[in-house]
Amino acid sequence: MKYTEEHEWLRVDGDLVVVGISEHAAEQLGDVVFVELPELETQVARGDEICVIESVKAASDILAPLDGEIVEVNDALIDNPSLVNADATGDAWFFKMKIDDMGALDEFMTEDEYKDFIS
Repeated sequence: MKYTEEHEWLRVDGDLVVVGISEHAAEQLGDVVFVELPELETQVARGDEICVIESVKAASDILAPLDGEIVEVNDALIDNPSLVNADATGDAWFFKMKIDDMGALDEFMTEDEYKDFIS
């Protein structure tokens, strides 16, 4: 997995990139009570605000980590937003996207680099 400075994780799944938030981010948010997901087939540019997460502590935006198209969303989060707290790097992925340039993933942090970043 790769990580962004905005505490998102990115995992390659075939020709798609799966995006979620890190366990660190989920812990900082506290109990997640609402998730708003992007629309399918939305073209996004890196840095676009595309998801909203609300917790008992705060509301946060998830930014598009890369240019591309949203091709799948995790509808399970709508009915059960607490999945984010229970399994941030597993079942609680937010969306899958087809990105314009897979090579762009090289600029993100590895897990070890991310651990150094948050410590």
